Amino acid sequence: MKIAIGSDHAGFRYKEAIKQYLIDQGHDVTDMGTYSDASVDYPRFIRPVAEAVAAGEVERGVVLGGSGNGEAIMSNRIKGVRAALCWNEESARLCRQHNDANVISLGERMMSEETALKLVQIWLDTPFEGGRHLTRIQQLDE
Repeated sequence: MKIAIGSDHAGFRYKEAIKQYLIDQGHDVTDMGTYSDASVDYPRFIRPVAEAVAAGEVERGVVLGGSGNGEAIMSNRIKGVRAALCWNEESARLCRQHNDANVISLGERMMSEETALKLVQIWLDTPFEGGRHLTRIQQLDE
């Protein structure tokens, strides 16, 4: 799968771990930055991830910050992006099953690295259920 990843300084460490995890699984990962833990403004690195997803250049996006809130908000400003802020296994599963989330947002300050990796895997593995949920997804872009 083609996946774009981006973070601000507060999500940098997990971005690097998740990027390597995805590469090790054979995914084609595009790193949109940031490239260190030096303080940056998150929209500069999150918007390119969301735009790549919306343009179909990648199939999915992973965005990270301290809480993941700003990154989800930024991503959802781009039409066609359905970014979900995930914090536990059920939120990662449901965002795919019910919302067809094409971007996952995670907060490095909110969970362990092990949990973040587990949530990414659940998000990758869980299919969209379609059905009644499809109509709701279509309404998002009306």
